[in-house]
Amino acid sequence: VQLQASGGGLVQPGGSLRLSCVLSGFTLDYYAIGWFRQAPGKEREWVSYISSRDSRTRYADPVKGRSTIAGDNAKNTAYLQINTLKPEDTAVYYCAAALRSYGSDNQRDYKYWGQGTLVTVSS
Repeated sequence: VQLQASGGGLVQPGGSLRLSCVLSGFTLDYYAIGWFRQAPGKEREWVSYISSRDSRTRYADPVKGRSTIAGDNAKNTAYLQINTLKPEDTAVYYCAAALRSYGSDNQRDYKYWGQGTLVTVSS
């Protein structure tokens, strides 16, 4: 079971990024996917999740209204799009899979983690 996150990079404030999380060894159909991030010197925090049961999505307040999480079952890939990026969005972003169909904002509910992809928002 593996998750491979990608799509990070250097972006100017106000720009957008789409992060991808490719799953292998299990299918997106049955497991909730969460995105988390860890900024330099800070603890890892929850960003968003999508439930496989009903495709319910939720977002943390810092990204709400400018982010979209989605899953493509055919590609076994989850995505996180963040628009209007701010310097405070700078962090390593991780995707994680919970061994259940409904999502959670609690890191302890996620069994498998990707390696992280760095997003730097700077001019």
